[in-house]
Amino acid sequence: MYKRILVATDGSALSKKAVASAIELAATCGAELVTLKVVPRYPQAYFEGSIPLSTEEISRIETQWTESAQVQLAAVEKAAKAKGVVSKMVTVKSDVVSDAIIAAAKKQKADLIVMASHGRKGIKRLLLGSETQQVLTHSHIPVLVLR
Repeated sequence: MYKRILVATDGSALSKKAVASAIELAATCGAELVTLKVVPRYPQAYFEGSIPLSTEEISRIETQWTESAQVQLAAVEKAAKAKGVVSKMVTVKSDVVSDAIIAAAKKQKADLIVMASHGRKGIKRLLLGSETQQVLTHSHIPVLVLR
């Protein structure tokens, strides 16, 4: 059915459930699992009262975020291996998570994207946005959303 499944994770408890489901689905289908973590770039805003950081400090922070992502992805890879699933870790730097997920799915030739949804409604959804909704709206690859 599926040959390559991309699962996006942010390390939250909810996304860990989506990862576990993606591993089970990959094991059932005999599919490869591509685990994606999108790492943001450090925001460089110069608002009144903000403290601008040096280029070296920003680089250190971004490196720390990337290393943290690698630790999260390694845990997923270990869980996948325990279920007999071949997996691949991908880290992408981007400020627009939904675009990064869609681009990574295309690049990795995934035939399914698995994501979690927080199910926010009303003002919370308006203020916080919905990366899952953006992926659902713009992806040409099927998306499995878990709540």
